[in-house]
Amino acid sequence: MRELFLLLSILLFSGAICAQYDDVIELRNPSFEGIPHKGVPTADNIGIKGWYDCGELQFRNESPADLHPIRAWEVELGPSEGNTYLGLVVRDNDSWESVSQRLPAPLELGKCYSFSIDMSRSPYYVSHSRITKRVENYTEPAVLRIWGGNGVCGHQELLAESDVVNNNEWKSFEFEIQPARDLNYVTLEAFYEVPILFPYNGHILVDNASAFKQIPCPGDEPLVIEDKPKPQRNNPTTPAKEEPVEIISQSNPVIIADVDNGSTTQKKKLLEDLDGAKVKKGQIIRIENLYFQADSYVIEESSDEVLSEVYDFLKDNRNILVEIGGHTNTVPSVKMCDELSTNRAKEVASYLSRKGISPKRMKIRGYGKRKPIIANDKYDMEARKKNQRVEIKILSLNYSEATG
Repeated sequence: MRELFLLLSILLFSGAICAQYDDVIELRNPSFEGIPHKGVPTADNIGIKGWYDCGELQFRNESPADLHPIRAWEVELGPSEGNTYLGLVVRDNDSWESVSQRLPAPLELGKCYSFSIDMSRSPYYVSHSRITKRVENYTEPAVLRIWGGNGVCGHQELLAESDVVNNNEWKSFEFEIQPARDLNYVTLEAFYEVPILFPYNGHILVDNASAFKQIPCPGDEPLVIEDKPKPQRNNPTTPAKEEPVEIISQSNPVIIADVDNGSTTQKKKLLEDLDGAKVKKGQIIRIENLYFQADSYVIEESSDEVLSEVYDFLKDNRNILVEIGGHTNTVPSVKMCDELSTNRAKEVASYLSRKGISPKRMKIRGYGKRKPIIANDKYDMEARKKNQRVEIKILSLNYSEATG
């Protein structure tokens, strides 16, 4: 009887976990089925069922997206799924193609979703150019951008961007999406490889889009502190060598002892906003002077001072629950940014946990490159530095481990 009870408990618990992530938002006509056409639809074909061509709103002098396979443009690839697939181009006159549809249910703030779509690039995509007035081969590599909005073809939020599509066979591209607001529309858009030095002629072929399936968000899982050696890093509990401190006259000083003569001096806090008497629920505080090794989540030793301030704040304010969120610049791939930002947030939480802060008081989340605070490209180093950051968000001022 006891074994039966345990089995039923496990099944019920598993069912509850599955039910927590049971949202599946299906697209209409996800494999872009229809009558193949090049550009302007015919009387028998009013477009691609379920999808609205955004060129009608953005670039009225341009033809709509093509539906392949057709005996045109010298594209010979067969479909990945079904009978037809979509061709989206970018042009040298600074225009591009995209399609949009209303979702049967919104992508919701606070939830995360997986999405996949098959993409390829043809060796040939021959068409006229409005700039050169000649026949050109539209084969420069391009990317897919996935936009969310609250109107058709809306650009309220860039949900994801693919790596450059260079493959000449069908390949499944997978994305994890974390909306910053509720979104009722989705738009699939071909765009230039960033940074854009000048507009060019290129294309992507797309087919077999999946549903948006809810998944656990980064940081939803419990923080697990791994018992393994850290690469080339001092243990944060190891006392740093004491040195005389420069006297800085500032408001809200921290009083510390001078090593040489026992007198007190004043040193400005690095995170003045991290004050238990003043913080508010929802407040976000950037951890300044936090440094990682390049393209790594290994924390530099010079970061000990600011992390000690974070530790002191959490130690002195046991009723506060925080989110530690990692962010990257917008240059690398979505997958790399998500992994790096999550690992950096985890490493900060692990540091604090090893010093004595309960993991239950720290939620971790990797935002990747979804929330830049300033536009940047690979050549703008200052902007990149501002975007790659770790932040503390105050989730609760009345947290109790007894109640969770």
